[in-house]
Amino acid sequence: MKKIETIIRKSKFSAVKKALHEVGVNFFSYWDVTGLGNEKEGHVYRGVSYSTSDIQRRYLSIIVNDDFEEVTIDTILKSAATGEVGDGKIFVSEISECYRIRTGEKGAKTLK
Repeated sequence: MKKIETIIRKSKFSAVKKALHEVGVNFFSYWDVTGLGNEKEGHVYRGVSYSTSDIQRRYLSIIVNDDFEEVTIDTILKSAATGEVGDGKIFVSEISECYRIRTGEKGAKTLK
């Protein structure tokens, strides 16, 4: 099993959520987060400069079976991208075990 954590633009959340549901990823957790990025200069909108040092993003935590890792990552990459600085990051880590609290089942079948 894999844990896929991704930080995306809040404006792309609906598109990412819809795309994940379309490929069969129907359960994940998410949080609103604020972070610091590599971009150091602000943006100017209608002559007013805005700081971009504090960036509003959405953090998703998704656990999938190994055979769904690539599909999930490809879906996020395609649906979250704008081509601009600040599109986000994806982190993948190994999950050693998973338990369903209600039944006590363990293993990959708990994700279905």
